[in-house]
Amino acid sequence: MAVNDPGGADADAEEPPSMLWGLDPVFSAYSRLYITDILQMKESRQVPGVYFYKNHPFFQVDVLGTVVYKREREDFYCYGVDDSTGVINCLCWKDEKWRDQGEPTKCTSSTLRRDPSGSSRGFNIEDELKRLKEAERQSTELEIGDLLRIRGTVKTSRDAREIKATCFYKVSDPVMAVQISHMLEMPRLYRKCYDEPFQMPSDDLGGTEAGGSSHFHYLLSRSVLTLKEFLLEKEVAKFRPYDVEFLLHPLIQTSSAEQESDQHRTSLATQIRKLLKETLSVLQDEGQIFRKMRTQDEVYNVTEQDKDLHTAIKDILREDTKREKYAEKGCHVLHILSSMRQRYSQNLSREVLEVALTFLECKSDIISTTEAHYIVL
Repeated sequence: MAVNDPGGADADAEEPPSMLWGLDPVFSAYSRLYITDILQMKESRQVPGVYFYKNHPFFQVDVLGTVVYKREREDFYCYGVDDSTGVINCLCWKDEKWRDQGEPTKCTSSTLRRDPSGSSRGFNIEDELKRLKEAERQSTELEIGDLLRIRGTVKTSRDAREIKATCFYKVSDPVMAVQISHMLEMPRLYRKCYDEPFQMPSDDLGGTEAGGSSHFHYLLSRSVLTLKEFLLEKEVAKFRPYDVEFLLHPLIQTSSAEQESDQHRTSLATQIRKLLKETLSVLQDEGQIFRKMRTQDEVYNVTEQDKDLHTAIKDILREDTKREKYAEKGCHVLHILSSMRQRYSQNLSREVLEVALTFLECKSDIISTTEAHYIVL
């Protein structure tokens, strides 16, 4: 529940290091908080724009409330939103496609003229599109008293807290079902999530740091993220473990400058190898990387950069969808996997295939006809 000091009296002392924030599930989510807590949360001393409720870091929120004031500018609206615990200013940018239009489209009864039998006469696709566009436009223009749902980032402007919207729309709630559901859900979220302190992982990697034993899960999550970012930024298609080992060196710190002994260096090298092995295992389980051939030369292919893999998938879809069996719905993912193991690599996992299919679909090279069926364009 909301409290008078969401940050806590010792918020500064309890603020976890910024590199640990990603381990808290609420950090990357649009969190449903009471407006009074959003207004009272303390801003991080490490990263501006991040705020703390208890020891949970937040920068994105999801708010449902009533519009109590409205200011319109050329490029944006400012709405005052009240959820009965407080009022916060919400900055909502106008969509460019509505900004340049003149008078809104008027839909008359003639657009839906019907004959006595009840069937539509003279259906006009242009009129229907105008009606849809008008409905979409009206959902972004609110008046005082309307119910608004807004998702966005929390900002501080002129010492006042506000929400900069990434998504907002008017909610139609004639029988207050949405508001009642929201009111029942909020205490449960606070009780089970926000009011529960986030516990940092405490597994050991095998070495020590200045502050005590290192956190294995923390190091593993950081190393996985570091390797993913490196592979994406450099567009790496293939690599060997020793090619990326240097990326993990900064993650494992020595306990002090005086410990630069041969024994300590051996221990540090062992930790890095262990961390690298676990990191590669996680990326393989996620389908981000794979080994095309099991040989002594440990070469990993990057799923989203392997053009041969993508070409093989498209060739299979192109050939098999010509068959009557797959012409309508396309090829099932298990059929594609079986064909890929025969033509491309016996070591290909379903996780790798699904990552590749998602990547190709995002590029519009293929489309999914059902949850597990695909065709090529």
